[in-house]
Amino acid sequence: PEGGAPPGPASAPAQPLPTVETRRVEDDERIGRNDPCWCGSGKKYKRCHGA
Repeated sequence: PEGGAPPGPASAPAQPLPTVETRRVEDDERIGRNDPCWCGSGKKYKRCHGA
């Protein structure tokens, strides 16, 4: 191929991913079903990782 560059994705500036705040859960700490999920999604635990 002419140009010497292999075909690939367009070289657009990479957008940084939005940061998600995560909670540290200790072994003796129980998460209630209506508490915010530990993953930081903003959803209730029962609607996120508790499903």
